[in-house]
Amino acid sequence: MSEQPLSQPSRSGLSSPGAEALLGRAISVIGAARPMPLSTSVMISREEILELLQAALDGLPEECREARFLLREREEYLARARADAESVIDEARARVAQMVQKTEVSRAAERRAREVVEQAEARARRRQHEVDEYCDRQLAQFDAVLEQLHQTVASARAKLQPPPAQIAHESSGTAEEGSPSAFFDQDLA
Repeated sequence: MSEQPLSQPSRSGLSSPGAEALLGRAISVIGAARPMPLSTSVMISREEILELLQAALDGLPEECREARFLLREREEYLARARADAESVIDEARARVAQMVQKTEVSRAAERRAREVVEQAEARARRRQHEVDEYCDRQLAQFDAVLEQLHQTVASARAKLQPPPAQIAHESSGTAEEGSPSAFFDQDLA
């Protein structure tokens, strides 16, 4: 049986072989053992197997330390990744909250602007109605004054008209054209 050297580099880059490699060599030594004549039993070198198992046992604590270190490193990495993820999520939540707040502020401003415009339009309609009513009242008063003035003018004109008897007399030519009474016929009334 050929002995393999015990100092092979392990997967972790250390100079001594790992426990897994040593156990694998022990299995291969047992698998390559010569059978005993007329028996199913095999002959193996007790010293070689014990040496491999002892080396694996001696290497086991180092690998356990390495495994614990790798596990601790993995946990730290996962904790950092979780913290980073939580930071990104918190930042995203803050941005979403800001966007929602901006959206709500925008919606509130739009709502308020609509209310102000509606109120202004209602006030404008009310003022227009008030102006129309005021103008109608003023025109009605003016119409009444004009009607009264028209009646006064008509009455004054009626007073200025000569009586019908005098009109007949003047049309017959009895009045002299050069006489002052013909010129001021309104004095006859």
